[in-house]
Amino acid sequence: MEEPEMQLKGKKEERLGLGSRFTDKFTESVYVLANEPSVALYRLQEHVRRSLPELAQHKADMQRWEEQSQGAIYTVEYACSAVKNLVDSSVYFRSVEGLLKQAISIRDHMNAAAQGHSPEEPPPPSSA
Repeated sequence: MEEPEMQLKGKKEERLGLGSRFTDKFTESVYVLANEPSVALYRLQEHVRRSLPELAQHKADMQRWEEQSQGAIYTVEYACSAVKNLVDSSVYFRSVEGLLKQAISIRDHMNAAAQGHSPEEPPPPSSA
């Protein structure tokens, strides 16, 4: 009778051994699955902590460069506007030049008349 008991006991241990291996594998799988997201998040956190100061510095540099660029753009636009206004006002400068020439001619005529000379007639005022 010992034999059937031994066989039964052996089969029971054999089943427990398979079950134990299954349980161990299942436990290991659950452990890995449970900890995998934590490991991934830890690696992300490490990366962010390492790279964040440099990224923040780059952002500050970019903002400073943007401000300087905006200032330079404003200066160039203002200079272009001033040059365009000078070009547009060339008509007025020509008119002033013509009036100055006319005034000089009249002054010369008046000086000559004051000295007793009879200079030629001053030119009529131009409409330039």
